[in-house]
Amino acid sequence: MPVSKSSSRKGSRAEAEERLLVQTAQKDPSRFADLYEAHFESVYAFIARRVRDRDAAEDLTADVFHKALAALPRFDWRGVPFGVWLFRIASNVVVDHWKQAARESSEEPPEPATEADFEDALERGRLFRLVGELPDKQRRVVQMRFAEGQSIREIGTALKKTDGAIKQLQFRALQALRTRMNEPKSGKRHG
Repeated sequence: MPVSKSSSRKGSRAEAEERLLVQTAQKDPSRFADLYEAHFESVYAFIARRVRDRDAAEDLTADVFHKALAALPRFDWRGVPFGVWLFRIASNVVVDHWKQAARESSEEPPEPATEADFEDALERGRLFRLVGELPDKQRRVVQMRFAEGQSIREIGTALKKTDGAIKQLQFRALQALRTRMNEPKSGKRHG
């Protein structure tokens, strides 16, 4: 499928912005926070999908960013986006986690990560960011319903609202997320 000039310009702009963030962080490690903010959700989503334990996923995500910060001076821009480099680190961290877990139990490790896994993680990261941008009540309903697995009734009780009000908040939130997920991706960074 041909790439339009405007979407290739957006890609180039996003790449240039990311390159600048990397170079800035290489000169001043305190600026690594900008890269962390830009990539946290995607890396966490990738790891959470492969580990399926929230505490372990949080620990492993932190490990990825610690390793990335330590290796940042050696990162060399070769046309591969910084995010892909992070996913490689994340993939290795997950493999190491499963090797350690295998020594402690008989649980099977996941299959090696694929390009589709990375793309899925990017989309999940985008969804996490979009959920964070929802109005407070809608965001809380989505988090309680889908992240915590609570029922409509449990959410209504916790938020002191009727089941109908919770359903309406959920409907509006999902409608907004669907609309935003279908918008073309831009090179902008939120946060």
